[in-house]
Amino acid sequence: MTPANRVSPTPGLPPALVGSLAYLPGDGPPIAYYADRPAGTLDGARPLLLIHSVNAAASAAEVRPLYEHYRSRRPVYAIDLPGYGLSDRSDRVYSLRLMTDAVHALTTEIADRHGATPIDAIAVSLASEFLARAASERPDAYRTVGLVSATGLNRDKPFDGPPGSTRGQAWLLSWLGRSRWSPALFRLLTRPGVIRFFLQKTWGSKEIDEALYEYDVLTTRVDGARRAPFYFLSAYLFAADITRVYEAVVPPVWLVHGTRGDFTDYRAAPRLATARGWTVDVMATGAMPYFEDLPGFVAAYERFVAGHA
Repeated sequence: MTPANRVSPTPGLPPALVGSLAYLPGDGPPIAYYADRPAGTLDGARPLLLIHSVNAAASAAEVRPLYEHYRSRRPVYAIDLPGYGLSDRSDRVYSLRLMTDAVHALTTEIADRHGATPIDAIAVSLASEFLARAASERPDAYRTVGLVSATGLNRDKPFDGPPGSTRGQAWLLSWLGRSRWSPALFRLLTRPGVIRFFLQKTWGSKEIDEALYEYDVLTTRVDGARRAPFYFLSAYLFAADITRVYEAVVPPVWLVHGTRGDFTDYRAAPRLATARGWTVDVMATGAMPYFEDLPGFVAAYERFVAGHA
């Protein structure tokens, strides 16, 4: 359901997930999230927060297998980050701070519902940077942090820029966002064949999830769909200080990644695993392992969580 004081900013786009659809409280632009729990679950049960990746066609649909698995086992929440899915896509600055604050806001909402129980959270790809930043700023809010195919770990030299700095290219953002060709360029980047191409690169295989592909096509047709992706494409959502952020995360961290596709370079991971005690698992999949091997993914994750219960 959608609370009466919040009108969906994306009319015509169906929900990506089952369960309750709501918007975070407050006067700011609407941020959508999904929630579900097994019948009879006590409020003290530990919740799980799922955060989708960031790209041209992102949404909570990217975490569907995990959401479906856990909604019959524990309280589960999945966010549509600002500019994506059923959240607001208005013309504003889409920044690291905006994305991190959205994670903070939903974490606070979950705490209000569940008695301030530290939560488990899993983020995918670039959203791993937002979750890591949130966990470094509010470590008591999280029991564990799961990072799936995390970005910022693909080189030996650390990203140790000033706090809160990004790798953004102002000229590129200006060209993407202000050119009269912007709508046509986004339509070109999100043609069905192009979306399929990039999903195949993510999977490292032509055997992609067809339901995700279909929702990706739909979500890129919403008014304002190009705004957040242009900040992504111009690197404003990639942190220049992300190595410092990862090193500052206090809750136990689980990093998992695949061996196929475009997301297989994690040169910095062994150092962090040694220095910070991260648990690292590697799966013979693409960048979203839970789509291809849900039992294997869940088993590895549950081993990690059980070790920090």
